[in-house]
This record gives sequence, structure tokens and C-alpha cells, in this order.
Amino acid sequence: MNSYNKEHTEKMKKHIYIVLGSAILFGMSFIPFQNDKLFEISKNIEIFVNVYKELNANYVDDLDPGKLMRTGIDAMVKSLDPYTNFISESQIESYRISDDGTYNGIGAQMKSIDNYLTIIETFENSSVIEAGLQAGDQIIEINGLSTKGKTKEEADALLRGVNGTSINLKISRPYPSKTFDVSLERGGFIASNVPYSGFVSDDVGYISLTTFTANAGKNVAKAFKDLKKENPSMTGVILDLRNNGGGLLREAVNVSNVFIPKNEKIVSTKGKVIERDQSYDTKNEPIDLDLPMAVLINKKSASASEIVSGVIQDLDRGILIGQRSYGKGLVQNQKEVGYNSRVKVTTSKYYIPSGRCIQSVEYANGEPVDISDDERSTFKTKNGRPVLDGGGVTPDVKMEVVLLDPIVKALLDENVIFKYVNKYVSNQKDTLDLKEIAFTDFQDFKGFANSENFDFNLELENSLEKLKDIEGESTYYSMIESQIGNIKTALKSKKDESLDKNKDQILLEIEKEIAGRYYFKKGEVFSTLDRDPEVNKAIDLLSNNSTYNQLLK
Repeated sequence: MNSYNKEHTEKMKKHIYIVLGSAILFGMSFIPFQNDKLFEISKNIEIFVNVYKELNANYVDDLDPGKLMRTGIDAMVKSLDPYTNFISESQIESYRISDDGTYNGIGAQMKSIDNYLTIIETFENSSVIEAGLQAGDQIIEINGLSTKGKTKEEADALLRGVNGTSINLKISRPYPSKTFDVSLERGGFIASNVPYSGFVSDDVGYISLTTFTANAGKNVAKAFKDLKKENPSMTGVILDLRNNGGGLLREAVNVSNVFIPKNEKIVSTKGKVIERDQSYDTKNEPIDLDLPMAVLINKKSASASEIVSGVIQDLDRGILIGQRSYGKGLVQNQKEVGYNSRVKVTTSKYYIPSGRCIQSVEYANGEPVDISDDERSTFKTKNGRPVLDGGGVTPDVKMEVVLLDPIVKALLDENVIFKYVNKYVSNQKDTLDLKEIAFTDFQDFKGFANSENFDFNLELENSLEKLKDIEGESTYYSMIESQIGNIKTALKSKKDESLDKNKDQILLEIEKEIAGRYYFKKGEVFSTLDRDPEVNKAIDLLSNNSTYNQLLK
């Protein structure tokens, strides 16, 4: 055998081994060189390995093999959808969140403020409450390690651990100023997924569902029964799914079952492997089938929230109010890929009763992008109303998003309102009644904001600074420099006026923060209901049978 034939034979053997390996790897039937897709897989695996070998052998600087390969893997999964991800060994612990709603941290929401990890919200019945900690407390050490300069993710990794294990913290409290040590136990409590239910008018009930963790269906059913018991003549109910990012599929079915008959198809999943397709039906007798119902959704209502709201719409069980939902109709499963690493891969899509899929079809920077209605397919509800697929659930009654004024947003983003409430609650000797929380001392708040040197840049100011950077040395800039100075002076005066102009919204945000300090998530929800335009719209529609019924025709 000459050298050419020998070399050619070795290449053929090598290629056959790769094809065979690929066939085994992907669980495919092996037919040599007849399966074009298998050939493409094996060819590109070989190219990938060869590129990696050449870079490792010849690149001018030393390479970190793990980092280089991670870059390639991340780029590969990023080209698919935002939910297909590689989970390395170092990340695996943070993904081990149990599906029963338990939390293995300390029971608080954190944020980095003034270079230290700060408690911004506490959870009812959690370890931090038992230890006497409160919003505003800064964690300056975790088990003797300083948190100064650490990101929230870095500090959170130190806080998390096995449920029942203890952790030692050094705390700095701003009002009254003091530093102290505390030891507390991780996890062990179940966060409430129905933080508040009650009446928002004489005859209209309201239920807030914040997440689809375990027992969401039971908790919604209990809340509804309690409302009916309190007022047997209730004329309507509002289910609030705004800002609810979803959760367990089974709980989406259970929540739907509260208002939907037994043995009704709620959702089906369909993917590449037909044998894995599933259909999920209601299993129990409903609590109520007739009471007028409104479901509130917005851009942050996703996944299980979209299943429930979509089912209510498809079966004409109630009306949807708000903004188009997020558009996540995908199912992910985690697969072991060796060395304690996993890949979370999208395996199927959700389809609701009308046959439509709620998944968005376009993304930008990892977020769904709205597409025009003429690019979406039309389906029919049970009553024959047209509904669209290809990007979330569109409400029956669309409402404009109420955007915060830039100055109010800045007060929140720069933690001025948060810090003010830290001071305010420290001066309160008694617990405030939830229904009587009202804040009116606007001048005191303005004085505090000034003491914090609060300032913010309007978009026009940012543009003026960019202009200065670009044209600062030019003749043209010197000609208009004085005019720019006048504009800046006028803008400063405008910003001072903006505080007074947005007084009502600022007072509302302060009241919401105060209510949360005393009554947790329940307080935050309750404090905004009477001034919530979407809640008020729902009350109007549920109190008008003819308009409500017309929307469902």
C-alpha cells in the first residue's frame, strides 16, 4: 500500500470513528454516509476539535482550556433561545432550588447599597425576622468574611447553604446607628404565593398570586372560598398575575381548575420527540364556574401566568386586563453532561386550549420582541373570539403602562426613598395599622433628599455633556457655550419643580415602602390597590354585566 492510500485509509477510519461516536452520542441509527445530518454533525465536531487543538498548541499566549471551551459552549446555546443554558459545576448549587417553594437562604431580598450587601425586603416567618433583622440592615461580614465591594451574586453565594445550617453575620443598622453580631439558621420556611386577598369594592374580591410554587392552586382556592364566606353576594373576582414570572406547570393547572371544569384540557406540550408529548387536564371539581372574573397581566407575566390567563381567555371564562404578557411558552429539562455539569435545554412548547402557542418568535438581547398582529396566526376561543399566537397573551382590555416620572424613578433607583423609610420607621414606637398607613410630610422628605445630595441627570443633560465631549475644543462649541449654560440653569430649576409636581406619586411610593416594612408583601400589595388604574378598571367591568358579557361574545 503506497503512502497516499495508507494516509487516505487512516483518514477514512478516523472519520468512521467520529461518525460512529456521533451516532452513539445522539442516539441515532448508524447508516454510513447516508444520513446527511449525521455527517454534518460528525464533520463539524471534527472541525471544532481541530480548531481547539490548533489554538491550544499555537496561540501566542497561554490559554485557559475551561474558559475557552465555556466561551464556545455559551455561544452555541445563546444562538438558540434565552432559556437553553450550560450550567457548570461551580453554578450547579444555585440551580438546586426545590420545587416546594422552600428557600435555602436567610429569608430576605438583598441589594448592594453604599458598597455593602443590604437587606431591602424581609420575608414573613423567615430566619431574619426571628433574628430581629429588618430592611435597611447592612451585612458587613458573613462568617467573618467582609462583604465590602462584593457583588450581590458573590455575597448571596456565601449566604446560601443547606437548610438548617447556621450562619454568623455582622450587621450595621443605620437608625439608630449600631453594629452587632447575629447567628441565624438558613431556610426552612415557605414563602407565601398568595400574599393578599380581600375586597377592593363592596362586592368585588381580589386575589394576588405572585408565583406558581407548591400549593398555589390550594391557596387561590382557599382565598376564593374565604372571600365568598365573607360576602356571599360577591359579584366578581380579580386574579392579579402581574409581575408573576411563573413556576410549576402542575400549579398552573391547579389554579386554572379553581375556575375551570373537571376533565378540561388546560395545556399540552409538543416537541421533537413525539413520545414525550403530554397533555394536562383538570383533575378536580371547580370551586366556581359562573362568577364574573378579571385577570390582570402585564409584560412581566410569564410562563405559568400565561397558561392560566390564556386558558381563562380561550375558554371565555373571564376577561383579561392590562398589557400583552411576556411570551414564554417553552419547557426546559436539565441533562447531565459529565463532571457535575448540566445543560438546561428547551425540549418542547406549551399549547393552550385554542391551539395557539404563547412563545415569542423574535428576541433582542435575550428579551422577547413584540411583532405586529399581521405576522401572528389567528385562533378562536370557545365562543369564537379571535386570539393570536406568536408572542404572549394579548388582553381583552388593553391599558397603557403608567410610567414613572424620571425623578421618581431616580429616587427609587438611588435608594433615597428606601433610606428615608429606614429613618422614618425607626422613629415609630408602635406598629401602624395597615388600613391607616398614610404619609403626608412631604417637606421632611424633601429635606432628607437634599441632605443625601440627591441629583439626577435628565436625558437632555446627558446629551449636552456628550456634545461638550465631542465639540469641547472646537470654535463652534465656544459660540454656543453660554447658551448651553443657560439651558443647564433652566434644567436645574425644572428638576427642583419636578419634586413638587410628582408629590402624589412620591408619597404613594413612600407609603408602599412603609407598608412593606410592617406587613411584608401583603402590605405592599394592599397599599396601592385603591389607586391602581387596572384594578379600578376591573371593578368597573365586573360591576357592569352587559359590558362584561359583550367582551366575551
